[in-house]
Amino acid sequence: MTELAAVKAALKTQAVETPSWAYGNSGTRFKVFAQAGVPRDPREKLDDAAKVHEFTGVAPTVALHIPWDKVDDYAALAKYAGERGVKLGAINSNTFQDDDYKLGSICHPDAAVRRKAVDHLLECVDIMDATGSADLKLWFADGTNYPGQDDVRERQDRLAEGLAEVYARLGEGQRMLLEYKFFEPAFYTTDVPDWGTAYAHCLKLGTKAQVVVDTGHHAPGTNIEFIVATLLREGKLGGFDFNSRFYADDDLMVGAADPFQLFRIMYEVVRGGGFGAESGVAFMLDQCHNIEAKIPAIIRSVMNVQEATAKALLVDRGALAAAQREGDVLGANAVLMDAYNTDVRPLLREVRGEMGLDPEPLAAYARSGWAEKIVAERVGGRQAGWGA
Repeated sequence: MTELAAVKAALKTQAVETPSWAYGNSGTRFKVFAQAGVPRDPREKLDDAAKVHEFTGVAPTVALHIPWDKVDDYAALAKYAGERGVKLGAINSNTFQDDDYKLGSICHPDAAVRRKAVDHLLECVDIMDATGSADLKLWFADGTNYPGQDDVRERQDRLAEGLAEVYARLGEGQRMLLEYKFFEPAFYTTDVPDWGTAYAHCLKLGTKAQVVVDTGHHAPGTNIEFIVATLLREGKLGGFDFNSRFYADDDLMVGAADPFQLFRIMYEVVRGGGFGAESGVAFMLDQCHNIEAKIPAIIRSVMNVQEATAKALLVDRGALAAAQREGDVLGANAVLMDAYNTDVRPLLREVRGEMGLDPEPLAAYARSGWAEKIVAERVGGRQAGWGA
């Protein structure tokens, strides 16, 4: 197999999970902007997700968020997804929107609130059993706003205790993915603020606990690709929440602010053996499309990940390694820049054509009439959204 053929073959195996909540109404802390045609229930979200997969060919799974996607019969929901050509993916917990969680959830000083939070996480594992999902994704808004508000060390003890109970409930083939965020909504301390804290808890829990890297959850200037390389080296990178940010957790389309950073991240993924189903690294979107049309934005995001991946696969690793060994600083940098500056859009058009897809997913979606159809038909009822 030629090098180019190998790159094309790898790209055809790519899988990017889309988030159910991105199809609903979302916004900022100040306002949620409603759009016509937005899904009103989880099934309509799956209908939209199926369209993204139909036109990209690499978005076969859909993450759920509980209770935003709560239904009476999760097995039936999984069957509905399958009938539309997609599967249910990670189950995302929600321990940040109830009034009880004002001072935290799993780290709350009140044992009754902690019990409520852990019970919700256990419920999410039950849902995984029903849907066939392998991943439980955990993000906690827990933290404090003022010095002395709570005991920082005790909160870590509570966190460890709650995680251990949920970890013990995981079944065969299931795992726990722990996400971190350096600030917001807590502004003095956050209980899982960085990859080191997440890694420490996952290491203690065992092999079924791994770290999720949300690309928007870092301070400006953070070298995210170094974190990725380190977690891969330690076998603890469970997956990504891809988005983009200019300032903090903006949740913009992946690659929007800094496509070069996305390329650098994907190079470390490829270099570290994190690309491909056998690696166990999950590639998920976690975005809020506030002012742009939902489905085209998600299609564009998937395409952005594809482009960064293609460039990462095109890096001449032999030439790069030789330049690094020789201490050729400019030469090594040039190898990376040559790959990054390659226009991979013609290559991806070829790949899509060989997969039986339209080479231009956005144009194909626009011609499909789906946008007009959902605006005309999704009238009445309550639109899905996360209600900021």
